[in-house]
Amino acid sequence: MRNIPDWMRGPGERRPPRPPEIPELPLGRTFWLLLAAIIAFFVIFSSLAEFYTDLLWFQARDLTRVFWISLLPRWILFAVAFIASLLLIGGNWWAARQLVHREPVFFEEPVLNRPLVGIGIVAISGFLALLMGAGAGSQWDEALRFWYRTPFGTSDPIFGRDIGFYVFQLPIYHFLQGWFMAVFVFALLGTAGLYALARLPQLRHRIYSLPRYMRIHLTLLGVGLALIWSLGYWLDRFDLLYSTRGVVFGASYTDIHGELLALNVLTALVVLVALLLLASLVTRNWWVPAGAVGLWLVANIALRGIYPAILQNYVVEPNEFARERPYIEYNIASTLKAYSLDSLQTQTFTPQARVTVEELQADQATTDNIRLWDYRALQQTYAQLQEIRSYYDFEDVDIDRYHFGDEYQQVMLSARELDVRQLQNPTWVNLHLEFTHGYGVVMNPVNEINSRGLPLLYIKDLPPQISVPLEIERPQIYYGEKPTTYVFVKTDVEEFDYPSGEANIRTTYQGVGGVSIGSFFRRLAFAYRFGDTRILFTDVFTPESRVMFYRNIQERVRRVAPFLLYDRDPYLTVIDGRLVWIQDAYTATRSYPYSEPLGSERLKARDPMLSPYRGINYIRNSVKITIDAYDGTMTFYVTDPDDPLIQTWSKVFPGLFTPMEEMPATIRQHRRYPEGLFRVQSEVYRIYHMQNPNTFYNQEDVWAIPAETLQAGRQVTMEPYYVIMRLIGEEQAEFVLIVPFTPVGRDNLIAWMAGRSDDPHYGELVVYEFPKQELIYGPSQIEALIDQDPEISAQLSLWSQRGSDVIRGNLLVIPVGKSLMYVEPLYLRAETSELPELKRVIVSSGGDVAWAETFEGALARLFGEQVIAGTAPPVAPGAGVGPPALVAPDVANLARSAQQHWEAAQEALRAGDWAKYGQELDALGADLEQLVNLTGGSE
Repeated sequence: MRNIPDWMRGPGERRPPRPPEIPELPLGRTFWLLLAAIIAFFVIFSSLAEFYTDLLWFQARDLTRVFWISLLPRWILFAVAFIASLLLIGGNWWAARQLVHREPVFFEEPVLNRPLVGIGIVAISGFLALLMGAGAGSQWDEALRFWYRTPFGTSDPIFGRDIGFYVFQLPIYHFLQGWFMAVFVFALLGTAGLYALARLPQLRHRIYSLPRYMRIHLTLLGVGLALIWSLGYWLDRFDLLYSTRGVVFGASYTDIHGELLALNVLTALVVLVALLLLASLVTRNWWVPAGAVGLWLVANIALRGIYPAILQNYVVEPNEFARERPYIEYNIASTLKAYSLDSLQTQTFTPQARVTVEELQADQATTDNIRLWDYRALQQTYAQLQEIRSYYDFEDVDIDRYHFGDEYQQVMLSARELDVRQLQNPTWVNLHLEFTHGYGVVMNPVNEINSRGLPLLYIKDLPPQISVPLEIERPQIYYGEKPTTYVFVKTDVEEFDYPSGEANIRTTYQGVGGVSIGSFFRRLAFAYRFGDTRILFTDVFTPESRVMFYRNIQERVRRVAPFLLYDRDPYLTVIDGRLVWIQDAYTATRSYPYSEPLGSERLKARDPMLSPYRGINYIRNSVKITIDAYDGTMTFYVTDPDDPLIQTWSKVFPGLFTPMEEMPATIRQHRRYPEGLFRVQSEVYRIYHMQNPNTFYNQEDVWAIPAETLQAGRQVTMEPYYVIMRLIGEEQAEFVLIVPFTPVGRDNLIAWMAGRSDDPHYGELVVYEFPKQELIYGPSQIEALIDQDPEISAQLSLWSQRGSDVIRGNLLVIPVGKSLMYVEPLYLRAETSELPELKRVIVSSGGDVAWAETFEGALARLFGEQVIAGTAPPVAPGAGVGPPALVAPDVANLARSAQQHWEAAQEALRAGDWAKYGQELDALGADLEQLVNLTGGSE
């Protein structure tokens, strides 16, 4: 009912009774403030917990300085930018409000005088200042590179500035120009809006003039904005060196003779606008600056749109090559230098039609290391033979080489890592206290198999059984490619080490990896970091207990050096009794003038393995990192001290990088030409081997990386592969990474590239080009010859009909002597099995194809029995059966059979099966007797 005043009530009318008051709930301002404070506490404490535990992690690694250098510049830049933007934005807005407040009031009170407007100014300007501060803080790495910049010693061909200006300085100048532009736009728009609100009463009374203080304020902001805009035009001149307008990446004829002129004129024109705006404060004539602004807009359209289009259509395109030739030359020279292809060695190689027996026997080092195991098939084989328990996993198969006495042997190996996702009982204790590490490695020579078509293992089983002169004192793997969880070591709970029959062997960590748990406050911080309260209440910790996190090696190195680009394939080595990961890292930039970016229209880079490198146009393998698999110790070695980028980062982070001279010789022996860099360089070189501008312009000689056939006839781009071989013209075999090239649209071989990994030639690139007038079989043509061979085709069809999967390994193109030999292994996997077995080896040379169960057998069928070598290469002490020489197939098969029986006898001995043990020894003796008879050893 509506309330009626008493004086309006009639006689005798009474006020109706008031409804009962409902007491307010105790949810007032205090409650909400308390709730907000609690939420803020948890959010802030969570961030502080991560900050504090990260600090502990860096301190444990002796990298405290790196931590603070990575952090403090962000805070300083944020603080400076926050204060500056708050003063420029909020200061102008607040000044506008104060000026309006001082103006006499002739009509109603201005809106700006209300307290809520002041609160809004503070809140909105503070929010914008936070955004501007955050944007500046994110540029910490660019700011440090700018401050500690290093000259490249090479100048661009247009402006004559050192390349370092474009890499280190220009990005910061662009950021500052954009930052000030945004600040002045916010300040100008906000100030204009406030003044518009203040003038609403006058507008209602049709008073349109502005007070002088408003004109001065807005004009000064407009002058500042115009000057910043002119700076943008001036900086855009240098961006022409990244233009995509012309035939190639970089400034073209139209850019230099049209766009550059436009930017120079517009820079001067906008400065003129700023001066005229200032002059208008004195002359009070707004038509002149308004006309200048109009002229600027018209000039922008005419000079940046119409004039370059006319120049391109009527001057350049009718005579494009002549106009663009110097810019094509700039692009070729800059691209080759930026991708480190300018020092590449090229040789012309005219192979003979067919490998000779004499060449095979003379190049024993190459044929002894022919890789018969494809990493994809071998990974499945490892999983079936050596995972042993479901919670172990072989994440990747690596390729390396070792010196076993006088023997130089290429091997494949993989770490047996722990996959906690496969634990049958994933309790907290199992996940974080007991199952903490993987164990050991599996290693096999690339070229040996037993009679069952399985790899002959140099290192196998748990604990490691080693048949070559290597030692593994610490087989535990706490840091690898697999770990993602945190674990606690040196607790009252003994860790699971490895299974042994029905029992489990346990261990206690003895290293320095991880961070000390220490006090209750540290436990609280780690509990918040990991979101795990059980860390607070468990009673298994001791004063020596440690927590390990950042255990994935790529995550680990990125946490220390996020400014580096990392190769996707870290590889494991056995060095001085320890398992050590080697991770290649690159310095890269997108800012090298005239250098073609990877992933551009010309360098499409469709290979998925190149995706991490898309957009870059300069790269160096400047760093190699070693990570100890037991304690996580990282060492960053500088491998390219001439690179200006790594020189700059070395100045930013003193003490982080170690000179290459301090790398131990045992590690230097395992350096590889990095596969990621090699893929990038081969993708670039297939286009940029054309260094003649006319040839490049017409794209007359573009190369391609050929395809190879894998399982079920699937065609994929051929991958680079590591081999030990003797390069043409060299005396010693060496470890190289190679890939062949074919002409685009054709299948014949045109060239192949090799990246050298051994001293004293480490890091060198060699390209062997074949004569264009001769047919050199390419991989696709060899695959076709294989498919057309009646015997091979029939057998492949038979295997497929029986339900077996035929897996084709890498087709290897191997120079031997003065000719080429092609080798492709074939694996067979039964329908009901996941175990691929090497069933055949295909060898081709001179257009002929042969296959057999062994590489030696295939050679004998292709070249005849005269391929048999006189003696086998020496066997290193303790190595067991060494790499196969070019021996007769019967001898080779008997040797493998003997090895198989010996392995079976050892397995029976460990299992206590004495009957089988005796049978295998008898069979071994029979094989050895036949070997003696065949080789004449009985005499």
